[in-house]
Amino acid sequence: MDIQLKRGILDICVLSALLKEDSYGYKIMKDLQSYVEISESTLYPILRRLEASSALKVYSAEHNGRLRKYYAITPEGRERIREFLEEWKGVQIMYEYIKKEMKEDE
Repeated sequence: MDIQLKRGILDICVLSALLKEDSYGYKIMKDLQSYVEISESTLYPILRRLEASSALKVYSAEHNGRLRKYYAITPEGRERIREFLEEWKGVQIMYEYIKKEMKEDE
């Protein structure tokens, strides 16, 4: 898969993992593992990028006597998911066309 396309989709997956509740890095990885393979070395740059673009806000809270960094989706992050879903409709149309042409070619 094209690296730019995959990067964009992973961003949306991370944002979607935060729709129901704020979370921290390790839990986000665990929540996504059934759907997409993502490592710490991939996740944390995504989280920093999403924070820099105002799609996420970050705060610290104590957990078992130490501070844990939590991530929360912002209204901008929710809008980014909505835009992705709208744009994805066009990608699905192209996918169906390509699939149809390949079937006819076989």
